[in-house]
Amino acid sequence: MEQKIKTIGDRFYYMTPVSETDRPILGMVVGDEKTLMIDAGNSENHAHLFLEELAKRQVKSPDIVALTHWHWDHIFGLPTLANSISISSIETKKAMEELIPLSWSDEAIDERVRQGTEIEFCANAIKKEFVDHRNITIALPTITFEQRLEIDLGGITCILEKVGGDHAEDSVIIYIKEEKILFLGDCIYPDIFSKQINYTMKRTLKLIEDLESFDAETYIYSHGNAVSKQEFNQEVNLLKTIAKYTEHYKGDQGKIKQAYEKQENRELTEDELETISFFVNGYEMSM
Repeated sequence: MEQKIKTIGDRFYYMTPVSETDRPILGMVVGDEKTLMIDAGNSENHAHLFLEELAKRQVKSPDIVALTHWHWDHIFGLPTLANSISISSIETKKAMEELIPLSWSDEAIDERVRQGTEIEFCANAIKKEFVDHRNITIALPTITFEQRLEIDLGGITCILEKVGGDHAEDSVIIYIKEEKILFLGDCIYPDIFSKQINYTMKRTLKLIEDLESFDAETYIYSHGNAVSKQEFNQEVNLLKTIAKYTEHYKGDQGKIKQAYEKQENRELTEDELETISFFVNGYEMSM
């Protein structure tokens, strides 16, 4: 799949994702004095491609790289960005340190899948991304922060805030203040690493509350695309409603489905049914 560079406003560039090899969106915020790249990519090739495409558009290499969380597809490109200052939450750095001793051979990855410390989806994507070589090294971030960090790039401000969520406890969002862009990373996705994919009610509602505190007009999902406030609100309302029905009906899938169908006065979509099952899984796991 061909990756494209897109822009929002005058100061934000991003490269579209690739689902097959799990390449997330990479972003670049261009200030008058400094540039900040969002996430390092799932490989050095991924990061290189982004920088090459931006160089064609006279955008310089990043002064700073901000990581949204520790998952491989967001950090494996970091060694290629050695000339940039890298920033993450304290939790992200700790989780990355745990990856340093791991081997990334097919045998080692397959063994981790068998042991349940890696999932099939990630294993397959790593194998597809790293076909010719597997000399993966983990570069650690230079600067860490606890909860919130504000960076002035000159004429534009980036606010990094740790929000957590079911997908990754260390999830950080990046709010590009003057452009009213909220880069969500993977924070609003479910937990895909447990035996059953799940959302938990409390975490989801707390996360949504945090995200809604930002005055944003554009929201960026790392493995999706840029969406309007209206589209984001639709997604968030679905999560809020199903979380509340899950609590009210104590995880009874049939009753939750019935109540939501009655509210919407139509048959539910595949996405909606899937979201209900994720919340039911989360409810059952918490029992």
